[in-house]
Amino acid sequence: MRITDLLKKQGISLGISAKDKRDAINKLVSLHEKCGNLKDVSAYRDGILAREEMGTTAIGMEVAIPHAKSEAVRAPALTAITVPNGVDYGSPDGAPCKLIFMIAATTDGDVHLEVLARLMQMLMHEDFTAKLKAAKTPDEFLKIIDDQETKQFPEEAAAPAAKKDGYRVLAVTACPTGIAHTYMAAEALAKAGDKLGITIKVETNGSGGAKNVLTAEEIANCDGIIIAADKNVETARFDGKPVLTTKVADGIHKPEELINKIVNGEVGIFHSDKKASASAASADDESFGRKLYKHLMNGVSHMLPFVVAGGIFIAIAFLIDSFAGVPQDSGFGSGTPVSLWFMKIGNAAFGFMLPILAGFIAMSIADRPGLLVGIVGGALAASGATFANPAALTGEEAAKAGVAAAIPSGFLGALLAGFVAGWLLKMFEKLCEKLPQALEGIKPILLYPLVGLGIVGVMMCAVNPFMGIINDGLKNGINAMASQPALLIPVCALLAGMMAIDMGGPFNKAAYVTATALLTEALKSQNPDDPAFKIMAAVMIGGMVPPIAIALSTTIFRNRWSNEERKSGPVNYIMGLSFVTEGAIPYAAGHPLQVIPSCLVGSACAGALSALFGCTLKAPHGGIFVLPTIGNPFMYFLALIIGAVVGMLMLAVLKKPIKE
Repeated sequence: MRITDLLKKQGISLGISAKDKRDAINKLVSLHEKCGNLKDVSAYRDGILAREEMGTTAIGMEVAIPHAKSEAVRAPALTAITVPNGVDYGSPDGAPCKLIFMIAATTDGDVHLEVLARLMQMLMHEDFTAKLKAAKTPDEFLKIIDDQETKQFPEEAAAPAAKKDGYRVLAVTACPTGIAHTYMAAEALAKAGDKLGITIKVETNGSGGAKNVLTAEEIANCDGIIIAADKNVETARFDGKPVLTTKVADGIHKPEELINKIVNGEVGIFHSDKKASASAASADDESFGRKLYKHLMNGVSHMLPFVVAGGIFIAIAFLIDSFAGVPQDSGFGSGTPVSLWFMKIGNAAFGFMLPILAGFIAMSIADRPGLLVGIVGGALAASGATFANPAALTGEEAAKAGVAAAIPSGFLGALLAGFVAGWLLKMFEKLCEKLPQALEGIKPILLYPLVGLGIVGVMMCAVNPFMGIINDGLKNGINAMASQPALLIPVCALLAGMMAIDMGGPFNKAAYVTATALLTEALKSQNPDDPAFKIMAAVMIGGMVPPIAIALSTTIFRNRWSNEERKSGPVNYIMGLSFVTEGAIPYAAGHPLQVIPSCLVGSACAGALSALFGCTLKAPHGGIFVLPTIGNPFMYFLALIIGAVVGMLMLAVLKKPIKE
């Protein structure tokens, strides 16, 4: 084992000052803590001090090597400091110590003795220690050690390096929907690992669940973990390891940079213990806006299956009644036993939409205790319950009871429930950290649920009247605006264009969630003329255009693309027709100034034409697979073709031919 295998850049501090021996020891122990080498800082420090009481670990020549073998150590490691002005360490030659290494060793094995022996041999060379004392940066310090080690132990340098068990780098990728970004980032990281000659394993948290799951042994043996995700993933298993948290787009566009940061030791240590220092976890370095987005996307990603599946079932119910000739003004969608069956199941799925949204937002903030407060808050938002009307009575029932009718606070109320209740519960969890250890077992099963339920109940009954009015006003305002053809067309063009701006990112998700929220209300009201159906049609066509425009361009204007891009082009026909916008991402990443404007204009054009032609959609997803639920399907298909051709032609103008 080489010295440089045990000494990280974060464990080196150069040119410091120390008042005395104990101060120097504290600084070295702090470096071990910073590197995540210790399970129990106090126990390890006690072990170091106990060893010093047996006799000084200074060896003369201005060098000291304090060390301890302790159960408080996670893995064998070194830290080092240089003290230009020296510190009195009780050295045998009476000289103050200016170069100090500290060895942390586990109780199994004699690694500390091996490291100590090697250090002693190397530090006998005065020119070597002089270079270390004069080093200006940790990189320079490590290079001096590496050069000396290679010089003194050439047989080790000449021998092939022993292959480390497992993977050097691990990664987890996840996007809100778990369809395209998740797997594209995984592929990009795997390719970058092959290119750099670094073994890497990537776990994908896709819509079908986690695949290629990282094992405990792989985590223990790796150099660090990359989390490229736009939603929260389970991280407690990475406690004590370097963890780099970033967005999923960086996994697609910057895989080599991320891997190099792990390999070069530029990543902080992650601690799952909530009492751990926040500065130690790289995940805590994210901006507030980034955290907000991840919490929201965690809720949206879990909500979407309920919206999509439930919406398609309800759309099928409408379709059956259309074929059966059921009048649209009388129980349309449940006029036959079969359509009623589809309608009931679809509505059951829709009934979970807001509780799931709020529940997983709160869980993202406050971990598992947040799930209860979020789900109950979302259910209260859907019902519109208040202090005056806790049963959420409406219509004649409310009038008979002499209370104001409940107004559901809907999507906005569920968002408020998820975020605010989650944060309040997290604050309560912090307060509970001061409780006696004996109560640790009842906190998650009694204290958190009981107090959390009280918090969300009081909060939602207090805010529902106001949020209900705001939600109702926004819905009525959008519907009033959308009911005017002169306004509906630009609204549809705007939302369709947003689907192509970042192809699965925040703009795309904002447009899609807006459309699905309006569609949900429209399906509940069973009003066939609701403008939400036209908005949903425009949003889906806006997401279908970019991949198809790319596919057309790679087919017709072949000289604009590389051979690899041309080969991948036809796949985008299928992805576009399936409403998977992310198929265009690799092309947008490689040529953003040409691809994004072209797709945006093509999508906006298709969305405007869809509204102009009066096309509607009663299913929130599916592309051509939900064609029977599309109103005026032939004109819808024409709008799709025109939008894709416009995007292709604009791309042909912006992107010049290339030479192979």
